[in-house]
Amino acid sequence: MPAESAVEPSPEILAAFQAAKGFMPVGEGLALYRAAVEAAALGLPLLEVGTYCGRSTILLADAARAAGVTALTVDHHRGSEEQQPGWEYHDPTVVDPEVGRMDTLPTFRRTLHAAGLEDHVVALVGRSPQVAAVWGGKLGFVFIDGGHTDEHANGDYEGWAPHVAEGGLLVIHDVFPDPAHGGQAPYHVYLRALESGAFTEVSVTDSLRVLRRTGAGTAI
Repeated sequence: MPAESAVEPSPEILAAFQAAKGFMPVGEGLALYRAAVEAAALGLPLLEVGTYCGRSTILLADAARAAGVTALTVDHHRGSEEQQPGWEYHDPTVVDPEVGRMDTLPTFRRTLHAAGLEDHVVALVGRSPQVAAVWGGKLGFVFIDGGHTDEHANGDYEGWAPHVAEGGLLVIHDVFPDPAHGGQAPYHVYLRALESGAFTEVSVTDSLRVLRRTGAGTAI
């Protein structure tokens, strides 16, 4: 098997990632892809919380396709707090004019179609805690990149971290130890994971943290 640093998406997949609407930088995307490829070898589904328009989903779907597993992505598609009108990350092009609310689902579907990855992704449209409550299986990979309030980040962690299989990976985005660099909710969740005794840090790439389940703790 090639060294982790040599595991990269094809030029076509990388180009699709860069062309997609979203916020993840390339360096973090490559780290996410390497983690997804590694976790997919467990033969279990890969799941992300926080689809938005599918930028990171492209990478997970490609890793899932190569391993013969499925990528799952959870989002209500109405936008997180910072994406609402009047906030920094609001994008009026993804507002449904009929209902006057954000709806990123159509853009997400176009993103996957353009990348040729529709058959490798299951979109779970709903709020993360509600979906987690009815999910019964193990996961090889969970990527937390949803709402960044304490309520939402903790809800994502509590709902999905317990489903990560032994040896599987928990990935958390937008982890900023210094409050001057960003919101603290993902950082608090990252600390919870480490303090639980269930996870051990594997790698750090800018604001992306990759943890492996190495213990039988409850992860809560």
